[in-house]
Amino acid sequence: MGQRRLRALRSELADFFELPKDILLDLPRLTLLGNLRLVIENHRGLIQYEPHQIRVCLEKGELVVQGVSLSIALISQEEIIIEGRLQGLEFRD
Repeated sequence: MGQRRLRALRSELADFFELPKDILLDLPRLTLLGNLRLVIENHRGLIQYEPHQIRVCLEKGELVVQGVSLSIALISQEEIIIEGRLQGLEFRD
């Protein structure tokens, strides 16, 4: 079974059983608190850490967080918490 078909099947199962798609599809869960804090769950680690840009590895691609005075308040296997003045988020393949 191809990756695309498997992903579609998982999505249908999540809908049918009313399960969160982030669990079945291995998607990141982002919680943004204003422009001051970002919580990223289901990550695969850091790629780059600078005060103006933080790049986070995801299952599919990466998330680029841009801002001013960015810092990592917490990093664990489950989540990363980024604080500072957030100015932009970008998903890259």
